[in-house]
Amino acid sequence: MIKSIFNKLFTKDDDEITLSIPSIERGQLTLKVDNLIIGYLSCKDGQWIFKYSEEFKTQDEYHNLIGFPHLDEEYVSDQLWPFFKIRIPGLKQPAIKEIVEHEHIDSKNEFELLKRFGRKTISNPYELSVD
Repeated sequence: MIKSIFNKLFTKDDDEITLSIPSIERGQLTLKVDNLIIGYLSCKDGQWIFKYSEEFKTQDEYHNLIGFPHLDEEYVSDQLWPFFKIRIPGLKQPAIKEIVEHEHIDSKNEFELLKRFGRKTISNPYELSVD
């Protein structure tokens, strides 16, 4: 039930679309600001994992991210955190639909969508890149 509520709150389409990462999906994305690596977002065995980089832990220019208050903690969830989820555009947008179809992206695979569309967002200055 929580998963259903979460998807309704953070899915940008009119129809309910359940996004998830397949249990076989594995990969890592790097979160940066300017030239500083903030941390790493990974997926493994159907779980999301976020951890701060050692470089970020030793700097004092930027604050911890909302939702990730502890520098030394490894955060694990079966749901993509809102901080990252907002980077996936509404899949009913004609241009987005065209890209998904043309590039044969699984429209229900959060990792693939995040990898393709999540690099930049207007909501924050952070950049997400594929390792």
